[in-house]
Order: sequence, then structure tokens, then C-alpha cells
Amino acid sequence: MMKILLSGSLSVDQIMNFDGLYENLIQPDKLHVLSISPLVKSMKRTPGGIAGNIAYSLAMLGEKPILYGSVGHESQTYIGNLKKLGVNTQYVHFSDLPTATFSVLTDNNDCQVGGFYPGAMADSKSLTIKKFKDENVLVVISAHDPAQMVVQAKECIKYKKRMIFDIGQQILALSKENLIKGLEACEVLIVNDYEMGLLTKKTGLDRQLIVEKTLVSIITLGGKGSAVYAKNNKYIPMMVPAVKVKKVVDPTGAGDAYRAGFIYGYVKGWDLQIATQLASTVAAFAVEKHGTQEHYFTLKMIKSRYKENYHQVLKI
Repeated sequence: MMKILLSGSLSVDQIMNFDGLYENLIQPDKLHVLSISPLVKSMKRTPGGIAGNIAYSLAMLGEKPILYGSVGHESQTYIGNLKKLGVNTQYVHFSDLPTATFSVLTDNNDCQVGGFYPGAMADSKSLTIKKFKDENVLVVISAHDPAQMVVQAKECIKYKKRMIFDIGQQILALSKENLIKGLEACEVLIVNDYEMGLLTKKTGLDRQLIVEKTLVSIITLGGKGSAVYAKNNKYIPMMVPAVKVKKVVDPTGAGDAYRAGFIYGYVKGWDLQIATQLASTVAAFAVEKHGTQEHYFTLKMIKSRYKENYHQVLKI
């Protein structure tokens, strides 16, 4: 049985929302002296980080992913709670540096501005894929320390490990050469539409050339769903609609929940359409809660919502 190895950030998320729109606060002709300070209507500090968020939703789906990241000693409770859910936390590195912190401010259009303090994430040199060279693992490299992401991608090539490249916010931090190497090394690429724009700009490759370097490429489009490009479908995009949500509370972490649903189906060899529909179903639960690890679901709830939106029975 293939195991899932989640390499990525582990952090504390400070999530803030304000009533209003960035577009009404920003003066385009004054960007060189930009200074805005909206009144925050809500703030919540929650456990987060891409690897932690993916692990959280995977555990609720019944998986036992291996969490592979670095945190400060003050996050013992956070890691302990993931362990209770069924996540394999034995390889988490505890650093003398404080846990990474992500602060994000979201407007009423779900536009976001955030800042990331790496902290313990920068202390990740021990997180080598070599430890798993004899294991049957699917390696998910999500955004964390850029230098270590490059090392891990090269190790996946060296040890012939299947890899999902989830570069996210680190597109700007990685060189053109390393981005292209990562694309050529990975089996699956997952980015949102904005990140794909950055990726095309940074690599100099257009969207079609980028997706043709992988077996599967997924571009998430928020409420519009996602576009799936696959080699076995001649890279013609398959559009997968998003699941209807009861109320959009906070989009932060929805992409990570989406990834959990997709990874769950992908390692089981499901049809890509079914895997991405499950991904959208899991993401809907996250959107309806404030925080990246505050949502909850059971398999019965997943199957019910899946059938309601896609008019199919999900065998899970």
C-alpha cells in the first residue's frame, strides 16, 4: 500500500477579515506610498501550514499520512492533536526556533494580503527524502523552506519517488531553473489560477507548455471550480465545478482541503474526475468555517454532499 508523505509548512495562522474591499482602499496612482489600515472585524489564531492542513483533512477521510515538517517546541499540542486524529507525526522536527506564523487579511471579495514568518520552517535541513528511499511513498512537496524544497525534488528524482509539486507561494522564491526541474520531476502539479500566472511569468513558459511537462496538472479557480489537464486526455482541460457552499465564511485553507481530497483519490487510482470532485467536496467544508483546521466532516457527510452536487454515488 502506498503511503502519503506530506512535506510542507507547519504554522500558526492568524486569520483576519474586514468589511470592505481592497479595491476601494487602494489608490492606483499612489502605490509607491501605499498605506492602508482597515478596521478588522474578526481575528482568529489557529493551527495551520499547508502540510498540517492537508494532513488534517486526509485524517478525517481515514488516511494516516506521514507529516514531514518543522515546528517550534511550543507546538507540541498542535502536533499531538494531529496524532490523535491518526496522522503519523513521528518524523516532525522540533526546532529551537518558534513555529512559523502566517498572518492574512481578507476582504469581502475574498481577496487576501498575507505575510509569512518562516521561523522553524527554515530549520528543515534534516527533512531529507533519503529517509524514505526504501518506502513506497507518494511525496507531496508543498511550499516550505525554498532551499529544502529544491533538495527534496532532486531526491525524488534520485530515489525514483512519485511526486506532487504543490509550490504555492514559493514560486517567486525559486529560480527559473529549479522551477522547471521541479515540473519535470513531478507527476502532478497543483496551483491556483494566480499561481499559474506567476509560474508562466517566472519560467517564461506558457500554460500549455507547463502542463505538458506533467502527467496531471490541476489549476484551482475558487468558486468556479478547477481545471484538470492530463496526458491521457491529450491535455485538453476538464472543468470540474465547485460544490455549492451554504455560506462562504473564510477561503483560507480551502485549497489545502481540496488537495487532501484529490490526494486521497489519486493514491487509490481513482478516475481523475471523481478524485477532483471529492477534492471540491472536501474544500466546501473548509470554506464554511473560519480557520484552516476548524471544519469537520464524516464519510457519510462527504458522500451525501457529493451525491447532492454531482448526482453520483461516491464509493469511499
